[in-house]
Amino acid sequence: MTKQSIVIIIWLIIGLLIDQKMAWWGQLLTNLITWILLLALWRTVTPTMQVALILCLGYATVGEVFLSLVWGLYEYRLHNVPLFIPPGHALLFTLGLLNAPKMPTWIVWSIPILFTPYMIFAVLTGVDTLGGILFVIFITCLGLGRAKKLYATMFILSLLLEIYGTGLGNWTWLLEVPWLGLTSTNPPVSAGTFYCLLDLLVVSTTGQIQTGWSKLMNSKRLATSSSEGSLS
Repeated sequence: MTKQSIVIIIWLIIGLLIDQKMAWWGQLLTNLITWILLLALWRTVTPTMQVALILCLGYATVGEVFLSLVWGLYEYRLHNVPLFIPPGHALLFTLGLLNAPKMPTWIVWSIPILFTPYMIFAVLTGVDTLGGILFVIFITCLGLGRAKKLYATMFILSLLLEIYGTGLGNWTWLLEVPWLGLTSTNPPVSAGTFYCLLDLLVVSTTGQIQTGWSKLMNSKRLATSSSEGSLS
């Protein structure tokens, strides 16, 4: 495991603890250090990764505002979206990217095998019908997406983070899902699907930007070559 991974894991653990256990200034401190850590990380990665982190911040912010403040799927301790959450998503995304390539191939098929029996039980008993839908979406991403190891890795990482964060009381998932009449648990086992969708958006958008940039540069090279040929 790289130093970056170790730092990210340690801070995610300590940061959530500070936010929950300290006085009113605990969240302010967590906000500040999380952003400093992300900016420090941003300065050390490749330009492509820098773009990915910016995209992750943007998508995560929009997603958090909708899922928490608009839909009300879960609530944070102070009924806001803490400013450390979007950069926290970016740090978790980085942790997934760093470690997914090192994961064994069997992680891709082992997760569906391991979690499918529980999800069937949760849906049939009505304990977590939202989780059942999310799990189907996750399986679809796993089957059709290119970054299979990343999605599988993020499913596990996010589940561990969700268990830790809800256990401390940083946020709470509502047991009755607004609008849809579905049920959930705190947290739903398939909460990692939202992280996988976030990663899918970031990876695909980054790829589109790279493709567009390459075409633009090639066009400029062709134009330059043509102009130099006409001059000669």
